[in-house]
Amino acid sequence: MGRPRSFDTDKAVRAAAVLFAASGYEGTSIDDLTVATGMHRGSLYNVFGSKRSLYLRALRAHLDHEILPSTAAIGSLPDAEQARSAAVAAFDNGPAAGFLLLAAVERAPKDPDVADLVAEAFTALEDALRSAHAADPPHEASTVLGNRLRLRARPTTSQED
Repeated sequence: MGRPRSFDTDKAVRAAAVLFAASGYEGTSIDDLTVATGMHRGSLYNVFGSKRSLYLRALRAHLDHEILPSTAAIGSLPDAEQARSAAVAAFDNGPAAGFLLLAAVERAPKDPDVADLVAEAFTALEDALRSAHAADPPHEASTVLGNRLRLRARPTTSQED
């Protein structure tokens, strides 16, 4: 009989999601993940199988706990202007889009499973805007996500030459 787990798997997935959102898949090492999750390398591999599997699980959790609740709230609003404002607030100022956008840019072109999750999120945002009677939901979603991408591309600190 093996030892009982001394870590919370869901907490580890959340910690990994934060790390992937900040550094992306390529910028996150297994050592980074062991520090962030508090798991030993062997435990991490035993539970998740691979860095990619942990990434997919973290992205799925991000959709389930951040993106889809945000889009459901947006879709419940009575008009397009309120929905647009809520989408901007959720995706520009909140945690909702950071991980999603990195996944879309960095991993989706190379990984069909990531592409499917990204497409699910984008479709959810478009459907939410459509429910709120936005004139052009795909355009509106692209504008909201594009604005978030532009904000993310700004340096966080000024660097002197």
